[in-house]
Amino acid sequence: MSKVPVLVTGGAGYIGSHAMLALKDAGWSVSVIDNLSNGVREAVPEDVPFYEGSIADQALVKRIFAEQGIQAIMHFAGSIVVPESVEKPLFYHWNNTIATHALLSAAVEAGIKHILFSSTAAVYGAPETVPVDEDSPKEPINPYGASKLMTERMLADASAAYDFNYGALRYFNVAGANPQRRSGQQGKGSTHLIKVAVETAVGLRDHISVYGTDYDTPDGTCIRDYIHVSDLAAAHVAALEWLIAHPDENLTVNCGYGRGLSVLEVLDAVDRLTNQPIKRVMEGRRAGDPPALVSANQRILKTLEWHPQYQEIDRIVGDALEWERILKARRGL
Repeated sequence: MSKVPVLVTGGAGYIGSHAMLALKDAGWSVSVIDNLSNGVREAVPEDVPFYEGSIADQALVKRIFAEQGIQAIMHFAGSIVVPESVEKPLFYHWNNTIATHALLSAAVEAGIKHILFSSTAAVYGAPETVPVDEDSPKEPINPYGASKLMTERMLADASAAYDFNYGALRYFNVAGANPQRRSGQQGKGSTHLIKVAVETAVGLRDHISVYGTDYDTPDGTCIRDYIHVSDLAAAHVAALEWLIAHPDENLTVNCGYGRGLSVLEVLDAVDRLTNQPIKRVMEGRRAGDPPALVSANQRILKTLEWHPQYQEIDRIVGDALEWERILKARRGL
């Protein structure tokens, strides 16, 4: 299997930077484009070509394709905060779907053969049965999920008409940090549970809000399937290898561990690792949150050469906690 030059969009962001590092570690030629709206320049090593700009800037994107000889794209650039998408739906449809249309149009014109897309479990909405598999009904309940589902459809239609194949990786809840402490989550104003919890644990917040305690779940709080970001990055490398080996086929897989943890169970893990319970404030439900979202992950396990390494919640939380301590020290807080 040939290791073709890859462009990672959003490669200075949380998940994109981990995928970029996984590609680099495996010997791929990697370039990054990021507008730094949520990513950070220092997440990209100096020896990786970096372009600051938008994927909607077709002139820039075409220049990168030419300068770097790009043959595949890993596409992470976009907005990902569910409550914000409810407040700013038009922005999400612009940033996630319309900007991707510009990127895809440039890629088709340049003859790019493989596109791997960062999708989401939010395409399933509030599923009636859990766990959900890839063929479960796609009924998003927020603009974030809707924007991602529209992009999946655009990729399917375009792949049928043009000469490329694509993969859509539907993430469940991504958390943790690079085990070698090279990257982690440091975006602005994060709403991700584990990120907020470890910020609270190191003293950057005075409490954590628990949104909704009256769901039809065992302890009344939302249940999610948490996946370590480095396992997710490894899944991207395996998926790209699969696309190259199967040029006439497309791929859609859930990325999760197939087990759910409640909000309170995750917070218990943080308390266990710090031995100093963080303050919890119970609040009302948050717009756009389904009660439970857990993956059926048989397809990814059967299809890809992918073997998760960091499945335990204490490992996921522990890596996130250590990264948060590094950030706090780096900032002199």
